[in-house]
Amino acid sequence: MAYPAKTDRDSILNVALEQVESEGIENLAIRSVAAKLGLAPNAIYRYFENLAALKSAVAEAAYQRMLETMQKAAGRKESVEAVRAFSEAYLRFARQQPRVFALYLTTPGVDLESPQCARNSEFFWERVGHIYPEKRAREASLTLWALLHGLAVLREARVLTEKQTATSLSFSLEMWIGAAPN
Repeated sequence: MAYPAKTDRDSILNVALEQVESEGIENLAIRSVAAKLGLAPNAIYRYFENLAALKSAVAEAAYQRMLETMQKAAGRKESVEAVRAFSEAYLRFARQQPRVFALYLTTPGVDLESPQCARNSEFFWERVGHIYPEKRAREASLTLWALLHGLAVLREARVLTEKQTATSLSFSLEMWIGAAPN
């Protein structure tokens, strides 16, 4: 077994995220993460107090990955094109990493004000604020997030096909953008 100093928090989180994606959050275990890193389980406890702390950190990492995905997609695009790009990226992330994406609503203690959600919400509010006036930006952001999340969940449940999801996204964004004051 490797000495604990031969690992770090990010390495542990990356392996934990891989395990969540392949086996689900319910099967995340400190022993299996340690084994994949070639460590004794006690080494993980140097970074995470218990399994609950590891799960919380994994949820935070999932939110961070989603944020980075949306930021990269939006890039320096103009406001409407940025919203379209990060909306498509959101749905792509959900399709490509469904179990990591599922952490969004299954992590205890996560709400719109929690640290896990705050940065993602701020990203939405900032981008939406270029389209909607400040007094309506928060509600418009929540509406857009609900739309994207709903489409992702319906597609994952196979209620919508990939094509229906894309068509619904396009139609919904046209309505959402069209509702913005000029």
